[in-house]
Amino acid sequence: MTSQEIRGKFLEFFEKKGHKIVPSSSLVPEGDLSVLLTTAGMQQFKPYFTGDKDPMKDFGSRRTASVQKSFRTSDIDEVGDESHLTFFEMLGHFSFGDYFKKETIEWTFELLTKIFGIDKERISASVFKGDQKIPKDQESYDAWLRFLPAEKIKLGLREDGNIWGPAGPEGPCGACNEVYVDGLEVATLVFMEYFYSKDDVFAPLKQKGVDVGWGFERLVKVIQSAPTVFETDLFLPIIEMIPHQDIVGNLNKEARSVRIIADHIRGATFLIADGILPSNIAQGYILRRLLRRAIRYGRILNLDKNFLVSLSQKVIEICKEFYPELRVKRDDILTVIQKEEEKFSKTLKNGLKELEKMLAAKADKIISGNDAFYLYESYGFPMELTRELAKEKGFLIDESGWETALKKHQEISRAGAEKKFGGHGLEKVPSSKFQVPSSDVEKITRLHTATHLLHQALHDVLGGIAEIKQMGSDITEERTRFDFTFPRKLIPEEIKKIENIVNDKIKLDLPVYAQKMPKEKALKLEAKAFFKEKYPDEVNVYSVGDPDLSKAYSKEFCGGPHVKSTGEIGSFKIIKEESSSAGIRRIRAIVE
Repeated sequence: MTSQEIRGKFLEFFEKKGHKIVPSSSLVPEGDLSVLLTTAGMQQFKPYFTGDKDPMKDFGSRRTASVQKSFRTSDIDEVGDESHLTFFEMLGHFSFGDYFKKETIEWTFELLTKIFGIDKERISASVFKGDQKIPKDQESYDAWLRFLPAEKIKLGLREDGNIWGPAGPEGPCGACNEVYVDGLEVATLVFMEYFYSKDDVFAPLKQKGVDVGWGFERLVKVIQSAPTVFETDLFLPIIEMIPHQDIVGNLNKEARSVRIIADHIRGATFLIADGILPSNIAQGYILRRLLRRAIRYGRILNLDKNFLVSLSQKVIEICKEFYPELRVKRDDILTVIQKEEEKFSKTLKNGLKELEKMLAAKADKIISGNDAFYLYESYGFPMELTRELAKEKGFLIDESGWETALKKHQEISRAGAEKKFGGHGLEKVPSSKFQVPSSDVEKITRLHTATHLLHQALHDVLGGIAEIKQMGSDITEERTRFDFTFPRKLIPEEIKKIENIVNDKIKLDLPVYAQKMPKEKALKLEAKAFFKEKYPDEVNVYSVGDPDLSKAYSKEFCGGPHVKSTGEIGSFKIIKEESSSAGIRRIRAIVE
């Protein structure tokens, strides 16, 4: 049975059980600031478990099922053995106040034995034993006894994994069952009864729910009788493109390198498809770390330059039928990978030489924080890569020294930025010794509001092609400069369309509003924020067209100043569109 067939049979099974099939959400969580990336199938359904949203209204059912793209950054350093992955798929089915433990366990056993043909003698389970805060899960235990002998049902504690959740520091959770085939965990059945808060309190939920997650790669391994997940049809076509000796059962450097490359290119391909581009912050940093780690291990195997592009093509070929976005965004994905590989390959060799010099000069086997930061700043070595390279040679890194060096760098950068209103280029005047001419302030203010309109127009025109993120902005009395993520050069028709949208909004003479509100509220209303994690709990938001952010054309966290209405801006013209760096475009524009 192929992996594609396994996905299909899973969804078909639960559709027949009355579940609404819901597409995978993006790897970038929408409206969930607790995690950088989607880590579980239930993440997009959190509001339905808490009762904040109505599943009947959105899905027409209290039962849903999905195949969810997921990513766990905590496993990056563990990849290379025979089991750990960064990107993975999670098969899931969910109940929001509908069925509960009895039906869930019955369907789990039916799916394994009747649909996937697994002998019941190979199946075992564990249930929660109970502790001071949550009682024993007797209902699940009794349900399993209908299918398994008592000796196949293990009683486990919270530390054994029989309390699951939440997906982030707090959220829905509950006692869970773990399901095994030949001792390998393939599914977790979470029975949502509680909301876990940061102070370690379990409060009852408004309604009970079921969150079942199946590790897709593990399930494929079991069904295909593969030695490891890397010998399934999900990975084997990728691995066969990498020259190597037999890796089954091997944990040597070559085997680790092959697995790391195969995992990381799969993860990187899906991250880029969901609009993430390499950068030094947030999700972009994770992507850059994956690609650069893969490049480094490719050099160990003496792979040719740009080897990642051909491997990414294979990932797309394997997965494009179920994930058509890979086919649609194929060219953009390959371009981003090629540019990042070319960029890092230029500095990798020199960076490794520099590291060797550092190691040779260190008698105490410790690399200073300043040296580690130098490798990061000068050669693009992520901290984790330097740590990994040092560890291979028996060295440690002064982690606190690294944090100090990084903080100092950020303070220097911030000092420059803080001279500007809202980071957009309006100079603050510290004393009467220097005054900006009022005509310049007026011009810069017009450009500032025009920049907000430009930002939204970019989303309007290009947002359906790739995720647009602001990466920088600078305004002088002569022009505005705006940097944003996009994988290719804009065509003339796109530039003209963006320019026309801005001028149309100017002609409408839309009012501009400023208001303070809680950051969480502003984000839920989709106000744009550059480095949103840096803002305080209360923020200032400027909106164009309506004070109600849900109706406004443009809305952004900003310190101002802005014009009172867009008609004051004048005419807007884009004078240049160019590359700023890999995956980042730059627009320069003027107002007249």
